[in-house]
Amino acid sequence: MRHLAVLLCTAATLTTACASAQETGSEGAPNAVLIRGASIFTGCSPDLLEGQDVYIAGNMISRIGADLEPPEFATVIDADGHVLIPGLIDAHWHGVYATATIGKLMTTNEGYWNLLTAAAQRDTLYRGFTTVRDTAGPMFDIARATDEGLIEGPRVFPSGPAISQTAGHMDFRMTRDVPATPDKLHSFETSDMFYIADGVPEVLKRVRENLMQGATQIKLMAGGGVTSSYDPIHTIQYTRAELEAAVEQAENWGTYVLTHAINDEAVNHSIDAGVKSVEHGHMSTRETLQRFVENDVWLSMQPFLDDEDAPALNAFQKAKYDSVTDGTDFVYKTAKELGVKIAFGTDTLFSADLAKRQGAQLAKLQNWFTPYEALKMATCDNADLLALSGNLTPYPMGPLGVIEEGAYADLILVDGNPLDDLDLVSDPDANFDVIMKDGVIYKNALN
Repeated sequence: MRHLAVLLCTAATLTTACASAQETGSEGAPNAVLIRGASIFTGCSPDLLEGQDVYIAGNMISRIGADLEPPEFATVIDADGHVLIPGLIDAHWHGVYATATIGKLMTTNEGYWNLLTAAAQRDTLYRGFTTVRDTAGPMFDIARATDEGLIEGPRVFPSGPAISQTAGHMDFRMTRDVPATPDKLHSFETSDMFYIADGVPEVLKRVRENLMQGATQIKLMAGGGVTSSYDPIHTIQYTRAELEAAVEQAENWGTYVLTHAINDEAVNHSIDAGVKSVEHGHMSTRETLQRFVENDVWLSMQPFLDDEDAPALNAFQKAKYDSVTDGTDFVYKTAKELGVKIAFGTDTLFSADLAKRQGAQLAKLQNWFTPYEALKMATCDNADLLALSGNLTPYPMGPLGVIEEGAYADLILVDGNPLDDLDLVSDPDANFDVIMKDGVIYKNALN
């Protein structure tokens, strides 16, 4: 009801009566913030709004206008010389896998994973990423704990455990664990790290189990990957019938399927089955990229290059990684030319040091995009992708990824203009003076 009341006040004068009635936090303390003097990047337009104040009531943006007068109890932030941008969105994040090494995951259990992930999520928020689409892992409890305020972190759109065929990209069992029978689940399956499903009935069951636990979208592995042990990069995974069964079940719940697909054949295989978001796609041809446009499919790609951010890999994995990085430049340039819907995500795995460079990964997009295009991708565009979850969204009261009246109050005050210098997002400690999520100020270096 508080969200609805705030929206009803949007068109009203910011009187103390209206504010005190609608902007009180759960403990009775007023929750109102006025940001004055910032230039405003709305997320969707290259033109900055000037001379406008932003008033946050509760967890929503209540008013945007000139010379707003807040209630007496409001926190006022003078932001002259700063640019206000929406909170950033990472559309391909792995909260559990981002900072944990494989060794740690193999020698610990859920209690440790949750503690490690809580710390990783907190650090993600303090890098300015206020929303993530988690694309594989046991994140249901982390998402719930975040929404309930037990831990600090970004909003989470959880996929739950990725669904993989035997010997597929997410099959991290040892060879001694097979042959397996349906009543012999691996400990990683019972702890929601991944699900192995072979055949239409098993795929349907695992999809439904993820939906039962709160998945906002469904992730399947449709082709070979880099870090996995058994699948060469060229492989196509799952049959057309298996993928179509997952797509139909997701659509029955009003949501969609995303697939891991790097090689061109796996990408086409995914599009043929009705998948709405292809993750990676670094080996796609021009003809395949045109199919993204024709079939209204998102390309959720990462700026993977053979550079300082390249992961440590064995020889088998390195050969696969080279196939990925060799296509990055072509795919980004061609997808942009053709008008493909492109999402930004990092896909950080098993490295606390690489996780710290989440913003630097966004800045790397300037190899192919203007700063405006890159920031729009990480805010307004990524929010459009999240909207494919439909009624399964955990956050139905307003839009994400934009600065407009009635939107969630996820905001960053940047010391400088990232539309001129995208490298500012690479160092959030130095350049993000205010970080707000859901109307709560987590960092304020100005007051």
